[in-house]
Amino acid sequence: MSKTRILSKNILLTGGAGFIGSSLLQQLLQQDCQIIVLDNFDDFYSYKTKLQNLYSALGQKRQFAYTQHKDQDIKCAIQELNHDKCSIIFGDIRDPQLTKQIFRDYGIDLVIHLAALAGVRPSIAEPQRYYDVNVAGTLQLLENCKEFKVSKFICASSSSVYGNNRKTPFSESDPVDFPISPYASTKKAAEVLSHVYYKLYNINQLHLRFFTVYGPKQRPDLAIHKFTHLISQGEPITQFGDGNSGRDYTYIADILHGLLSAIHYLENTETCYEIINLGESRVITLKQMITATEKALQRTANIQFLPMQPGDVDLTFADISKAQKLLNYRPQWHFEDGLAKFVEWYKLQNSDSE
Repeated sequence: MSKTRILSKNILLTGGAGFIGSSLLQQLLQQDCQIIVLDNFDDFYSYKTKLQNLYSALGQKRQFAYTQHKDQDIKCAIQELNHDKCSIIFGDIRDPQLTKQIFRDYGIDLVIHLAALAGVRPSIAEPQRYYDVNVAGTLQLLENCKEFKVSKFICASSSSVYGNNRKTPFSESDPVDFPISPYASTKKAAEVLSHVYYKLYNINQLHLRFFTVYGPKQRPDLAIHKFTHLISQGEPITQFGDGNSGRDYTYIADILHGLLSAIHYLENTETCYEIINLGESRVITLKQMITATEKALQRTANIQFLPMQPGDVDLTFADISKAQKLLNYRPQWHFEDGLAKFVEWYKLQNSDSE
């Protein structure tokens, strides 16, 4: 991890209770800055998992007992978690009054925008909601950057914007005009919208296209986590398609290196709007991923076969030459090593809950 000091003093981190956000929070807390986490603890997966992410990031133990009332539990946790370097706010990025108050009261000078509704398949069922959160929510933050003269904005984009791009590896200069899911189109829309604010209001920006991030604390709906859990429990897993679809899996430590390098780049560049891939630049097929998970768990999967799902791309494969040039990005984690680390974390979590 980069040892270069971060210059920004007041950082707004949206989605900071999620997988990537809480992992980044843990790194930022080692810096001499104030982190303001804004998260609405969306029900896409359990709020308790997100609270545990925060307790882990801040190195704290939960003292209160869950009441099963979401809002009350979150407010109790925030009271325990908040301290002089980290303020956690339970709220929505679309709330104009709340976001304006945060920018004003905390003197924000850098935004790291990770909050979004995730998931390709769910976006097909709820396209309006995905646009509302992922696009209108981003717009709300940009409007505050404009009003409060915040000139540094980092935003999480996605490899899904490439759709079924036939040219590999995927380069930032490739056309991304043919997404195949509402989720992917919201990420492309946020990139385009943000460019307007760069040109009109001098808000310098980096949009980081993440490629299938995995590792400790990974979201429970994602394939590696889901398959690990089901195989461990002796339950069947579902393979969509013939197993030859491929993903450029990126270990969380490499993503964090890319994010921290992006902060340093943005802080030391007078003017910029860049879109940058963050991946491993290696394709692992679905069949290879299942086999590797079986090996790490020392168990055999019971596989049920179904057709490919609407919205799922055939392949993701990152050209990371731009990240190497601008961010000195050098992925260190091979997939097999990262998967073993995830399985080790999963087993520890599972034993703790028993």
